[in-house]
Amino acid sequence: MNDIAFNKNEDQMKLLISKLERKLDEVSLGGGKAKIEKHRKKGKLTARERISYLLDADAPNFEIGALAADGMYEEYGGCPSAGVVVVLGYVSKKLCMVVANDATVKAGAWFPMTGKKNLRAQEIAIENRLPVIYLVDSAGVFLPMQDEIFPDKEHFGRIFRNNAVMSSMGIPQISAIMGSCVAGGAYLPIMSDEALIVDKTGSIFLAGSYLVKAAIGEDVDNETLGGATTHCEISGVTDYKCENDHDCLDKIKDLVGNIGRGASAGFDRIESHPPKEDPSEILGLLPVDRSKQYDVREIIKRLVDDSKFTEYKESYGKTIVCAYARIEGWSVGIVANQRKMVKTKKGEMQFGGVIYSDSADKAARFVMNCNQKNIPLVFLQDVSGFMVGSRSEHGGIIKDGAKMVNAVSNSVVPKFTIIMGNSYGAGNYAMCGKAYDPRLIVSWPTAELAVMGGAQAAKVLTQIEVASKKAKKEKLSKEAEKEIFERIKSKYDAQISPYYAASRLWVDAIVNPLETRKIIALGIQAADLSPAQNPFNLGVIQT
Repeated sequence: MNDIAFNKNEDQMKLLISKLERKLDEVSLGGGKAKIEKHRKKGKLTARERISYLLDADAPNFEIGALAADGMYEEYGGCPSAGVVVVLGYVSKKLCMVVANDATVKAGAWFPMTGKKNLRAQEIAIENRLPVIYLVDSAGVFLPMQDEIFPDKEHFGRIFRNNAVMSSMGIPQISAIMGSCVAGGAYLPIMSDEALIVDKTGSIFLAGSYLVKAAIGEDVDNETLGGATTHCEISGVTDYKCENDHDCLDKIKDLVGNIGRGASAGFDRIESHPPKEDPSEILGLLPVDRSKQYDVREIIKRLVDDSKFTEYKESYGKTIVCAYARIEGWSVGIVANQRKMVKTKKGEMQFGGVIYSDSADKAARFVMNCNQKNIPLVFLQDVSGFMVGSRSEHGGIIKDGAKMVNAVSNSVVPKFTIIMGNSYGAGNYAMCGKAYDPRLIVSWPTAELAVMGGAQAAKVLTQIEVASKKAKKEKLSKEAEKEIFERIKSKYDAQISPYYAASRLWVDAIVNPLETRKIIALGIQAADLSPAQNPFNLGVIQT
């Protein structure tokens, strides 16, 4: 395309993608080059090197939570990627969840976000019945923050509970002890179906030699206490003794290769065809300026096979586009916010990116249809929220919004959410935000997640603060009011950034928009391994 607005959008998007790539390069170094060299001198591969060796080289994969804990725990020197690498990918031609502790980051210690990230990996594995491979190399709980990782329901212990639940569900779990494995963390590999241990570098025990000496006065070295020879020849705790990291990973490939194939969810797939419209044009179609309009159908054309889709209720509820299409051969139902002014049959104008009663009603019915037909759902978010005002309230916007939320909440087909732009207020919920159990949820670098936009929120909060000061008879100049507004807006803008969301795992990743097709297809491939366990039932809704 040769259009000034398009070119400006493309330039801005490429700058955002470049920033993302630099950030991912930075976190991929884990604890830094010096720590990596120290790790390698022990004869060990890094977490990402282990995963790279394990995965099938010619198959797609997707890293989850690479930016987890970004900007957090600075008082402790930071915790890149939350000290653990999680990848959805193929091992011996079988789709698996791989979880590897990064021992270059605080010796692989568990921070609060480490626990949250591990639980997210297990959640995805449970939902999709994926085999899980744990590459263990961790010093255990990060003691200065033990109160935020140890005792609660979604803390460290939940991981072992999930090990047991997954085992009862028949989900294979294989653990490799490739470094330290201490205290409570020792239960994870041994609660797996099979455990491997690397000779001389792997060790597993409830208490290390120093603690044993302090507790019972026994002098014993760590290798004798819990090394590979001890656990493969004496205790019988581990099942396979490996010479080195490569030998260990080769054995895992063999073990995974022998896993039987489970049932299929029966999602329809035919031969894949690339989009006819140039996918790279996505970069110039989405305006970075949120005041600008665009037609989401143009983005859909560059995501779906043959750029072909069948739109549902095209002339009704125009601020949401619903369509049947295919992505890499998989049948999908797409629910997308339309961020442009549209005209109704009555001649009324509706604001783009806003959910009205008619669009909520349409989306709810479409979600029901996709469940009826066993078609996975893809949500493309760029939503400012639900329409407000007396006309909307009198028209039952709450009722229609609740209907849409109900349909999304009770959906039994897999859901995948792509946050392209705005993700504000209850619009985040209705369009399948994190709270509504999407199998995968990712954002583009242009995404913003918040109750409302930064300028709106800053105006509201500034008004409250100014009113409070005036009530105390404090005089404020225009400059002082402006300073309050800028201070609040700056803080709020930082919190609505996609990086803020990714660091807290509100999204699984920030991705290059050109990777969207691959990620959706990989997610559906995973979901096809897990038939729905419950029938689709909406319960009570107001019509």
